Amino acid sequence: MPQLVRTTSENLDFRTLVQLLDQDLATRDGAEHGFYAQYNTIAQLNHVVVAYLESEPVGCGAFKPYAPATVEIKRMFVQPAYRGQGVAQAVLAELEKWAAELGYASCVLETGKRQPEAIGLYERSGYGRIPNYGQYTGIANSVCLQKTLGERKK
Repeated sequence: MPQLVRTTSENLDFRTLVQLLDQDLATRDGAEHGFYAQYNTIAQLNHVVVAYLESEPVGCGAFKPYAPATVEIKRMFVQPAYRGQGVAQAVLAELEKWAAELGYASCVLETGKRQPEAIGLYERSGYGRIPNYGQYTGIANSVCLQKTLGERKK
C-alpha cells in the first residue's frame, strides 16, 4: 500500500511526476495536446496527493474547486512501472476523502478517450459519465465524469 502525503503544487515530487504526465499526454493527445495543456497548469493547487512506495514518488493527483459544492480532479498520474498496483485508486480515494472533509459534495473530472485505463479506473471508482462541461463542451476526445461523494461503487 502506498504512503499518501497531502501537500500542494509546490511539492517537488509532484512537479516531477506532472512533467512525466505531460510527456505521456503529449504522446497520447498529439496535435490536441496544446488545447488540453492550457487547462492543466499546476500553479497554486492547494490540494495535492503524492503517493510513495519505499520513499519513491510513484503517483499523484490533485483537486481544485469547480463549483460551490464540487471539486475537479486534476493531474492524476502513476509512473508506468507502478501501474496495476492500486496506486491510482489509493490517490483518488484520498482526494475524495479530503474533498469530503472540506465539505464538498461531488467531484467532476475530464479525461481523454485515448486513456482507456483512466476511464476504467474512474468507472470502477463509482464515477458516471456526464455531458462534457465547460471548456470540454464539444470536444470529441474528452470524456467527463462525476461522482457524488459518499456513494458506494455500483
